[in-house]
Amino acid sequence: TNIGSILASVNPYKPIPGLYNVDAIDLYRQHRLGELPPHIFATANECYCCLWKRHDSQCVLISGESGAGKTESTKLLLKFLSAMSQTSLGAPVSEKSTRVEEAILES
Repeated sequence: TNIGSILASVNPYKPIPGLYNVDAIDLYRQHRLGELPPHIFATANECYCCLWKRHDSQCVLISGESGAGKTESTKLLLKFLSAMSQTSLGAPVSEKSTRVEEAILES
């Protein structure tokens, strides 16, 4: 659920098909925060929009107990931001793997 710009989520401890795929990235990149159901991609899109449209620095705080999914959430956030940065350079969102994404995720 969202509480303003804060996303509160629960780790389901299992994959949910389609929840984090390229189609989800494309869907959430086209909408503002609050227009669609709460999702980490909605939060990432808001950060991306604020970064480019308002030229504001952005910080995302991901917290939780051990096993809560902090590392996976970080990977998903970076996956979305990488896809958005590639889209802004003219590459299609459907490009699953880029050097930028690989470098970021490996770090």
